[in-house]
Amino acid sequence: MIFLILAAILIAFILYKRYFPVICLPCIQLKDLDLDRIALIDVRDYNESYKEPINGVINIPISYLKRNLKDISNNDLHLIVTSRLEKNIGTRFLRKQGFRVVGYTNINHHKLYLNETLLNRKINC
Repeated sequence: MIFLILAAILIAFILYKRYFPVICLPCIQLKDLDLDRIALIDVRDYNESYKEPINGVINIPISYLKRNLKDISNNDLHLIVTSRLEKNIGTRFLRKQGFRVVGYTNINHHKLYLNETLLNRKINC
């Protein structure tokens, strides 16, 4: 019986960490950001971020966040993601490390216009 309770708690924790939405984190379009005060962190997979790069963004996939913490500035952070899973895991990890994540932008690579400027990209919030 105790084993079942511990297993249920472990499963609930894993599901919470990955799938329960991070509250009070607004979805903001890139054109509405003050880029002087906010650092942009692209936590998308390398395959997606290098096919569709965004100028002025630090590319650190979620799996590399732990080893590249020194590359992240102490400014407010804005995440660029392609899924809720990336948003949840990236935000929780960075907040746990003491960073202030103030928003995110969900760029769905299937609905992305291929324009050369950052401000003309279609954002899926």
